[in-house]
Amino acid sequence: MTWRTLLPKRSLQWRLTLSLTAVISALWLAAVLAANTIVRSEADKVFDSALKAVAQRVLPLAYIELLNRERDSATDLSAIRLPSVDPEKETITYIVRDSSGRVVMQSNDAIVDAFPIDLRSGFHDRMAERFYTESAVRGTVFVTTKESGGQRQAAVYKATIMLFWPLIALLPISIFGVWSLVAWSLKPLLEWQGEIEARGRGNLAPVNATNLPSELAPIATSVDKLIARLRQAIEAERSFTGNSAHELRTPVAAALAQTQRLIAELRDDALGVRARSIETALHDLSRLSEKLLQLAKAEGGSLVSDKSYNLAEVLRIVVTDHATAPSVSERLIIRLPSSGIFMSLLDADAFAILARNLIENALKHGNVDEPIEVALDGQGIFSVGNHGAVISPHDLSRLTRPFERGATKAKGSGLGLAIAAAVATGAGTRLQLASPLPGQLDGFEVKVLLPSPSIEKSTDSHGII
Repeated sequence: MTWRTLLPKRSLQWRLTLSLTAVISALWLAAVLAANTIVRSEADKVFDSALKAVAQRVLPLAYIELLNRERDSATDLSAIRLPSVDPEKETITYIVRDSSGRVVMQSNDAIVDAFPIDLRSGFHDRMAERFYTESAVRGTVFVTTKESGGQRQAAVYKATIMLFWPLIALLPISIFGVWSLVAWSLKPLLEWQGEIEARGRGNLAPVNATNLPSELAPIATSVDKLIARLRQAIEAERSFTGNSAHELRTPVAAALAQTQRLIAELRDDALGVRARSIETALHDLSRLSEKLLQLAKAEGGSLVSDKSYNLAEVLRIVVTDHATAPSVSERLIIRLPSSGIFMSLLDADAFAILARNLIENALKHGNVDEPIEVALDGQGIFSVGNHGAVISPHDLSRLTRPFERGATKAKGSGLGLAIAAAVATGAGTRLQLASPLPGQLDGFEVKVLLPSPSIEKSTDSHGII
């Protein structure tokens, strides 16, 4: 595992914040280590100087004491123990020896056995202790000073800790500061990201990239060119689909009329059967051209208008059109808000295309002896459900593609759900397909949340058409 795997993968802001904070912390720690080296060097100089200074100041006193002893012919040969000036334990102790190695003077806290026998002048180290020896009067008087173990190490440690603690205190402040600075620096990039996310099948306008850094400007230019090419391709496809379907309507209608007239005039049963087959094919071609026109309209762009429409009334009209046949009328169940009103910014024609295709799909593929529920509630949820065989998740995922059909023997072009999905996309929403029906063992349901519903909330009323 590397440090890169520890960074959030989806946030450039977090990656930069953590990376910059880590770099700042590493530099601070490097500075602390460098300061530690310098402090250690300076501490060695100061403590060595103190050891040397104490030895040089004690030498004259020791020489005078030896002279006094010789003049007075003192018989007491014990070492003089000088009282400590500081009530705390002495950090530097010393002993004074004569040429024979006899201790003639020592500091209050000095332990003679802790001092080395070697009387050579200069600095000496033993374990964690530091010694300094200096001689005078032609090598007849020796002063050895000793530093208590760990004094200079403790001083260096305290100095290092004093440099390290500010890093702990400043780390949260550094993270917040770097986060804010990175957020401010990435603001143009985030705005550009929002512009790109807003693009879709209904919005292929150029992306506003005026505030982007110079490093990202070429990317923005390439994205605009790609969007322009995509817009041209989609517009060409829509134009071809719409024009082709429109141009087919007139000749197909004329051919259908001639075929029907031919059927009426024919006396030969065999020729009549063939003519009726042609009539059926022309009817299918007419319905296909109508579906292609609907698909071209649905994919033509945003279907949300500035004007509100009562989609409950539109749905009632669509269901009434389908319920002209008695067999269909008995199967359709419509549920509308109790007020009979649901205002939405979705274009009324677009909603009629959506509702018509979903109801036709339910009539074609649902069980002929089971009801079909068409519901629109006060929250803007429009749903159509029918009973029938359960559809696998794999088939559900592809049913909204043009000319895709499930495992069914019913006639159709495979465009109904594709048109409904195109209308939903143009309205800024999407279809939700479910099989079986919620709480049932079979069936199929399509649900879609309509845009900008009325704030009026009401319960559903039930009716059968």
